[in-house]
Amino acid sequence: MTEPTSPTGDSADRPSRWRRFSAAARRAVSLPVQGLDYLYQTGQAYRHFTLPILNGAIGDQLAARQDYRAIQMSFRQLGADIAVADLALTGPPLTTVVFLHGLMGDEMIWQTGSPDTPRYGPLLQREAGVRCLYVRYNSGLHISENGELLTRLLTELCAIYPEAVGPLVLVGHSMGGLVIRSAGYYGTHGPDSPAPWISRLRSVFLLGVPNDGSFLEQNSHLTSVMLRKINVAPTRFLSKAMDQRSNGIKDLRHALLVAQDWQDPHADDVLMPPRTVVPPLPGVPYHVLVGSLLKTAGSALHHYFGDGLVGAGSAVGRIFGDPAPPPDAQVYTRVFAQQSHAGLLSNPEVYQYLREHL
Repeated sequence: MTEPTSPTGDSADRPSRWRRFSAAARRAVSLPVQGLDYLYQTGQAYRHFTLPILNGAIGDQLAARQDYRAIQMSFRQLGADIAVADLALTGPPLTTVVFLHGLMGDEMIWQTGSPDTPRYGPLLQREAGVRCLYVRYNSGLHISENGELLTRLLTELCAIYPEAVGPLVLVGHSMGGLVIRSAGYYGTHGPDSPAPWISRLRSVFLLGVPNDGSFLEQNSHLTSVMLRKINVAPTRFLSKAMDQRSNGIKDLRHALLVAQDWQDPHADDVLMPPRTVVPPLPGVPYHVLVGSLLKTAGSALHHYFGDGLVGAGSAVGRIFGDPAPPPDAQVYTRVFAQQSHAGLLSNPEVYQYLREHL
């Protein structure tokens, strides 16, 4: 049965327009509901980041007042801390790969992804036959504090499982790489050095690590200093608010890996602050993996901005880019073009590099 048509054609148009209007109205009404549902689903998917983000921002303050929300450095399994003694590592010695996340991250960045963005831990365990362990730590603490905690954790791992833990490989993203380097310093300069895990260390992978500091934190510090110098009520307030960022973030300014540097009275100097040189551990291959948003390396933009969060110049680092390194230093650098800071965690080429050089 056809719709009646007026001589002008209006009758035929009205039902069609009404139906279109009704459909549009229903969609408009449903948008807020769909939006809330999307936000809820997204929040559920990423809820594990809430605590790490809080710790990255003010984790030092949480730890100082013994707040239950302060993360304790630990190995992680099934989304929970696990004591070293409860890892129950058995069997013949296996290459053991230990992953460390960056600022405000957690162990899930190495494990969960989509079919298009596979994560390195499960892939390496399945395809390379290695054992993968994941560490979570309070990224708001000083890098040196986490470095000391990591060397203790690795020492405990090797002491409890001397047979099961074979060659040790450390993989760090962003701040995690600095924590690894700090652990190497304390593992060779501590009261019981060298720590037992040092002799098992086969290689170190540094993914997007600000080895010479973060330009973002350097700019934040400079802004805070300038606001303080203006010295009027609004600028003093802003400077004080900015200075509430965690010790871990502040250490990123110049990649301070040793406690004596941030304890120095000149630690906050804008020019030439104290900084202890922490060279690569002798005889250990260091693989410095650098991201670049650009197609080609070598430009000033590549050097300064790099992967968007870590400049390529800082990632390579003076100590790793030294044209005349110590004779026992083994440093290998690879730049991944058109690759963001977060993208280094799920790049097939980066994964292939890891697998080939374990």
